[in-house]
Amino acid sequence: MDPIRRSLLGQLARLSAGAAMVPLSSVASAGINDQPPRREGDPSKRYGMLIDLRQCIGCQACTVSCHIENDAPLGNFRTIVSQLEVEQEGTGEVATFMLPRLCNHCDNPPCVPVCPVQATYQRQDGIVVVDSDRCVGCAYCVNACPYDARFINEKTQTADKCTFCAHRLEAGLLPACVESCVGGARIIGDMRDPESEISRLMDKHRDELMVLQPEKGTLPQVFYLGMDERFTQRPDAEPGIWNVINEAGKELGYEFGH
Repeated sequence: MDPIRRSLLGQLARLSAGAAMVPLSSVASAGINDQPPRREGDPSKRYGMLIDLRQCIGCQACTVSCHIENDAPLGNFRTIVSQLEVEQEGTGEVATFMLPRLCNHCDNPPCVPVCPVQATYQRQDGIVVVDSDRCVGCAYCVNACPYDARFINEKTQTADKCTFCAHRLEAGLLPACVESCVGGARIIGDMRDPESEISRLMDKHRDELMVLQPEKGTLPQVFYLGMDERFTQRPDAEPGIWNVINEAGKELGYEFGH
């Protein structure tokens, strides 16, 4: 049999099998484009992240530590710091702007209702995750995400993304990116706890906080402090490329800016 046809048939078989595993009751309770019921996680908590751009130096320590912690394939990242050169209007002076990016763990995540097998779902604590055992790699969620925060993992052939390092949070640890941030720019915590650091900072800087693409109605739960309002939208910029050689000697391009 032709290899391409065999691969296609395999994907279709996985899709059918995955769909068969979805309980009919859960399908019936969620209409098309509706958010299905949240499951797992602590319902008393709502995790969010605040990123203080005034403290970010663009060192990419978060990118590297996340890559190692979550064993992402070479060339794919769950989080990255985009570095943008910005020309000042009037003076022509050029400055560098750092923009850490990751899954926004939205309160109205567009990636969840498009999943045909409910592999992508939101936990009761707000963290959006992927059940890799159920995922069929159709990439619907990848295309639905307006933040380019998802990719298909070439090792597992399933959707992959930031999970706020839920496995570490459950063990009482900080996510890898937060723990490794040399400037202390990333703060994560329970926003329902008024005594948490993130709650105190949000109360203090409430009028200064911004989110990415608020007009999408996704209600992102990653908040930026020190953000220029122009960068809440996708900037009109050309990407820079790192040329990296993999173990086989093949040159890889890493997308660095947007």
